[in-house]
Amino acid sequence: MAQLRPWLVRCCVFAGVLCVVTVVCVCVLASFDKGCASGSYRLAAVSADSRRCSEIGKKILQQGGSAVDGAIAALLCTSLVNPQSMGIGGGSIVTIRDTSGQSAVKVYNFRETVPQSYKRNLLEDCPKTFSLSSGSQWIGVPGELRGYETLHEQYGRLPWNKLFEPSVKLAREGIPLPDYLANFLNTSLVRYLVESTSLCDIFCNKNRTVLKKGDTLKYTKLAETMETVGKSGAEAFYSGKIGSALIEDVSATGGTLTLEDLKGFKVRVDHALQVPLGDTVMHIPPPPAGGPLLAFILQLMREFVPNPKSLDADQKIQMYHRYVEAAKFANGQKKAIRDPPFNKAKSAAHLTDPSFIAHIKDLISNQTHDNSIYSSVTPPPDNFGTTHVSVLDENGLAVSATSTINQVFGGAVYSPQTGIILNNELADFCHRADVIKPGEQPPSSMTPVILETKSGGLLVIGGSGGSMITSAVALSIMNRLWLKMSLKDAIAAPIVFVDSKNNVNFEPGFDESVIEGLRSLGHKVGNWPFFLNVVNAVEREREGGCISAFSDSRKFGETAGY
Repeated sequence: MAQLRPWLVRCCVFAGVLCVVTVVCVCVLASFDKGCASGSYRLAAVSADSRRCSEIGKKILQQGGSAVDGAIAALLCTSLVNPQSMGIGGGSIVTIRDTSGQSAVKVYNFRETVPQSYKRNLLEDCPKTFSLSSGSQWIGVPGELRGYETLHEQYGRLPWNKLFEPSVKLAREGIPLPDYLANFLNTSLVRYLVESTSLCDIFCNKNRTVLKKGDTLKYTKLAETMETVGKSGAEAFYSGKIGSALIEDVSATGGTLTLEDLKGFKVRVDHALQVPLGDTVMHIPPPPAGGPLLAFILQLMREFVPNPKSLDADQKIQMYHRYVEAAKFANGQKKAIRDPPFNKAKSAAHLTDPSFIAHIKDLISNQTHDNSIYSSVTPPPDNFGTTHVSVLDENGLAVSATSTINQVFGGAVYSPQTGIILNNELADFCHRADVIKPGEQPPSSMTPVILETKSGGLLVIGGSGGSMITSAVALSIMNRLWLKMSLKDAIAAPIVFVDSKNNVNFEPGFDESVIEGLRSLGHKVGNWPFFLNVVNAVEREREGGCISAFSDSRKFGETAGY
């Protein structure tokens, strides 16, 4: 055999080394691709108000369901775990981004509407001080199931009934009373509400006192309703026997809701409004949702260029002072949030206008102002309620869904034939409208949003807590986007809430030095007791990257994913 030439030997050796290096690199990359860091997910995630509901959403995704399928299943579950917040007797606003990009971000609005017949002097019943608005006169036309149907027709992958099966099983067999609900039921305000109304049929023991931790919670009638809707579709509610039974029960309490109202409910579909925040685009729901108020605050704060150094001792007070001022000016703009088809003379367009933002920035000085500076109108009273679910699936479909029956347990009207708790959505017109019209949607703080970066990053986020939604979501986004906190820390950080009287209220655990600093700048510190602000979010930092998710621990929430 002829001796190999030296150059050929060198080539063979080099080729061998190159193959070894390539194999090593592939193995190293493969080891990195085996999974994501603890607490994050590789393909998909669900962030709901409870571990139970996040898990149900996750299993739907693993069975081949879309993010919409997962969101619907998680919301149906939430109506059992946190029934004080939402249910099929209410409505939702949902922001969805599909894989075709920014132009494909849509808002599906199926929030409740004013019935054709309603109490004509209803607004005279609006409370003058903080209180719950109970009674059937406040019921709006429920849109929840019609909205689910519309979303499923557009984006669903699993059969409709599959989304209902997990919750039907839970409702029928019963669940241990969730810790958060147990705590809620045993507060004096809620305990009195439940024990003095038909809600006691579900949430009381045989001796007509509220359930306690360790008791089993069952929804026998609601299980039947959900099962029927799962098998027969939303029409069973909107024009079938369920709707007829519901109307009978509402009529028995003096309510004006009719079967024609249910039959006539339509889901609204709009393109999300795009708001630039530097290299990030935020997609917000238009009025009557609270998206423009959130955008107003964040655009205004961006003018002051917040960054991680803003948390340093010498800058922190100034940053929060500017935020509080922004929130006070936002309070003064709440009457701009009205249902556009019914209020053509009103517009919220100025809230995202750069010239208006610049004008307000010039009004923010080193001291706070008299309330007359912020607005000549009186902001509406504060309230709390709602739930939020964020979902991102394997195909990049992103769902940000906020759902509500408005205040705690809605109007405290329970339908014994259907197991449905009705909303009190018309109370949201109080102090924000002089007249209301059939078909009109009330103004809302609900603001399910999706933020998108040029690198393909997504932040799917929203919150619950009524009047506190704007503050909770704005501060969470600021903390994550500009102050560079982790998603968990961004949401968990104590918030500052500016109430309807422009008192500045601090969640327990808030930095005492900042509180004193703001007091020295003239801010009046309040004593708001109900910090029920909850934010749930899912985030992918770049295209193809790992997914972080966080469900707010304030409501004992946990995420699920894979």
